[in-house]
Amino acid sequence: MRDDVLAVLNEAYRAVVEGLGSLADWGAQGSRPDQFACDIVADEAAFKVLDAAGVGVVSEERNAQGLERDIVVVVDPVDGTSNAIRGIPYYAISLCAVDRQGMQSSLVVNLATGTRFEAVRGQGALCDGRSIVASDCSTMEAAWVAVCGHPRQEHPWRHMRAFGATALELCDVARGLLDAYVNTDVDAIAPWDYLGALLVCHEAGAVSTDGLQRPLVTTDPAARRAPVVAATPSLLAEAVGYAWPGQAREIADR
Repeated sequence: MRDDVLAVLNEAYRAVVEGLGSLADWGAQGSRPDQFACDIVADEAAFKVLDAAGVGVVSEERNAQGLERDIVVVVDPVDGTSNAIRGIPYYAISLCAVDRQGMQSSLVVNLATGTRFEAVRGQGALCDGRSIVASDCSTMEAAWVAVCGHPRQEHPWRHMRAFGATALELCDVARGLLDAYVNTDVDAIAPWDYLGALLVCHEAGAVSTDGLQRPLVTTDPAARRAPVVAATPSLLAEAVGYAWPGQAREIADR
């Protein structure tokens, strides 16, 4: 495949935009209760580009292919489909290229607004071409937190938001609009939901863990995780303690 992996991700994104642009009814039912026409069209467009580039593909909308290849792209063609169908401008394509060392490069684009986030391992994170960094928030009582799942106890944060698109919520942690993302469900979130944005977060200085200390970086299409992401290690420790009370764990300083 091409030397520039990020260029392939961008080509897949452009193909998705073109495909969705010709779709009259985004909300037509697919083959599953949670699948719609926009998911199918976007997936097909992205897959054609990625398969032609010679990478493996793990997508929410099809069986995984080429997992043995040197690079596997984990893609959610439309993250936040329900938002898209209802006209809420908070839904995205998320792509993450994973190699033998882990997350290599990623691209997340809000398909409603065009706001784009990208990251390459060791090279920082960008939003619309400008460098971004996570906030310096260190306590839950001061934090703006995005939540997925059902809060287990009275919340300790300053403000809570639930936007319905994990990739964009994580990217908003990366650029300091939010301070943390908390997931309280054991097996709710698949790799395609969070991997693209997770690299953006790490390259912007945010830190992360799984609620049950499972590895977050995986290309296993059957994997489900409970990602918790925060701007600082101390905030991450508080967030995990809130989301998973009674769970003994250590979060190393990063």
